[in-house]
Amino acid sequence: MAHDPRREDYQRMALRFALTLDDDPTGAVRAMASFGRRLARDRDSLPQTDADRAFHLVTLAADLIDYQLPFADDHQAEQLTARAEALLDEALSLDPACHDAVRMRRIARDGSAERRYRALADGADAVRASCEAERDRICAGLGDERRALAAEVAMRPWQRWMAELAEDALICGRNRRAVEASERLLEADPRDTSDVRFTLAYALAKLEDETGLAHLVARYPSLCAPRATDDAWILLAQVALAHRRWDLSAARELLARLLRSYPGSGAALIRQTELPDGAFARLRVPPYGSDELILAVSEGTVLLQEGRESSGRGALGAWVARATAELDPQAARQAAEAGGETRR
Repeated sequence: MAHDPRREDYQRMALRFALTLDDDPTGAVRAMASFGRRLARDRDSLPQTDADRAFHLVTLAADLIDYQLPFADDHQAEQLTARAEALLDEALSLDPACHDAVRMRRIARDGSAERRYRALADGADAVRASCEAERDRICAGLGDERRALAAEVAMRPWQRWMAELAEDALICGRNRRAVEASERLLEADPRDTSDVRFTLAYALAKLEDETGLAHLVARYPSLCAPRATDDAWILLAQVALAHRRWDLSAARELLARLLRSYPGSGAALIRQTELPDGAFARLRVPPYGSDELILAVSEGTVLLQEGRESSGRGALGAWVARATAELDPQAARQAAEAGGETRR
């Protein structure tokens, strides 16, 4: 999961600091060696713009919203939310063009995914133009190594904007719009820094586009070389399509493959817990671990909850829970011990 706010904050500050050392190549190595310590202990002593200060406030808000709020009790949640909103407001007072703060503030304010989707769709072109202008300004006169990093950092707010646009479109049932937004982002960032291919996989499954999903699988090596086509999003999308055409044997085989890819994590497929979406970006979790499967299942609610049954689950969700319990009895026991139910 590539969008790490703290790492990006470090990169922004390191770039800014490096630019001040160009006139002193002799002392540059020594100065950069102490940069990390100064950033951690005395950030205000380093050169920075209001945009840099605003982004730092965004990183603080992201930590509160994405990594502390989900585990807070009601009283703590109220305090964390108020603090995060204050940080985002301060960020916008420093830099009204801080697109991450604009986007995250809207998430905090608007409960409706439909309203968020419309606002994101209306602003997407302007945000891209703003980021491109900033990229061109910063990159002017930089060497190749710095230019590549500066260009990447400058475009990330638009990437996150588009990734959320695709996700909100999927939540709203605008599946073709989700595909369009995903493909637009992949065209601009073929390495898929935002992992928008996961959203694309679910949108294609919602559209019952087996050809499109197969094409996405074929593109995986160029999009994300470190990952194979056995992540939970691809496999759950394939399970959904097999279940939709009532090929339960194929669906069961795919589910078994999913359990092999995420050993010891089958309880997540039975419990099917919903998590709040990340405000800064998709939550960062280790690949092929139980947290990643929980995240994929949560985002897969759009598939799992279709066609609500008497059990309270969707047709696919109920089948996945039953089949997982049969394939992995230990997962069923874990889910029961944790308070989950295996609905039959």
